[in-house]
Amino acid sequence: MDSQKGAQSPPFQLGDRVRGMSYVAPDRLRWERPEPFEGVVVQIGSGWAGVDADHAYVWSRLDDHTEHKSLVTETELVQRAETEERHDGPRHHQGR
Repeated sequence: MDSQKGAQSPPFQLGDRVRGMSYVAPDRLRWERPEPFEGVVVQIGSGWAGVDADHAYVWSRLDDHTEHKSLVTETELVQRAETEERHDGPRHHQGR
């Protein structure tokens, strides 16, 4: 079976500002509750092939430097990351 079948590109990129409701696994609801958050995307998906087949996650770093995991479907874009932060390598400046 093709693990990429039906795969879509994520709606967010690293550095995007997002908001949503934190994800708490059902077995943790006894001790934790979902909470609203706003932060900057630091990871999309688990990083392990096939793990996100049923639930796609996004991790966001909040202003207090903590991170929240949320479902992509329950997270919305607030602001795209600055274009200058997205480049493939160091920038070279020419001297005058």
